[in-house]
Amino acid sequence: MENKSNKIVSQWDEMGDSHVGSSIDTPLREDAFAMDDQLKIELISKHFKEIMHVLGLDLTDESLQGTPLRVAKMFINEHFKGLDPKNKPLPTLFENNFGYQEMLVERDISFHSTCEHHFVPIYGKAHVAYISSGKVIGLSKLNRIVDYYSKRPQVQERLTIQVAEELKEVLQTENVAVVMDAKHLCVASRGIKDITSSTVTASYSGKFNDPETRNEFLKYIGFSET
Repeated sequence: MENKSNKIVSQWDEMGDSHVGSSIDTPLREDAFAMDDQLKIELISKHFKEIMHVLGLDLTDESLQGTPLRVAKMFINEHFKGLDPKNKPLPTLFENNFGYQEMLVERDISFHSTCEHHFVPIYGKAHVAYISSGKVIGLSKLNRIVDYYSKRPQVQERLTIQVAEELKEVLQTENVAVVMDAKHLCVASRGIKDITSSTVTASYSGKFNDPETRNEFLKYIGFSET
């Protein structure tokens, strides 16, 4: 039994270090939202207090007393607010009255996410582009979509695909491109402890599968010199 348990733990460690995701959809239980946010905060606070206790921290210390509640509020209201559909942005589309037919690029969108394998930060820049099918969207809504899908436990590949799929649905076009360039603290602060590398992922669809169109986009975001 012990050898089997050690083998399972080893497989989990290997999956985490390889940054492997299980699906395109964020893994959620069917009853994920049966509990209200306040109760979630209370329970997370209670359990995080136990974690701190196991670590040997003195929870009577003035600096640490409020930490469990602060962490719980941060998880529900900030870091993982993108898990809850009620926080999903509701973009408004407008008619493309100018008849603009070229790509629109929003580059250097800052995002912060959380590695689902080690629960440490992922942070970087997202670059998104689309070619209108007759509708346009407010620019800030592009940032909000990136932020929404970032605010949940993630792997970068899934995050990139989720942003791209949402943009295609919202914009009613297949002509969407997403590139994400990020640093992972699970790489920088543990394991190999490489603080200089970054990870780049991309999703292209529609006209962005054309090499000329794709390269134009990559030039705009500084990823191509040709």
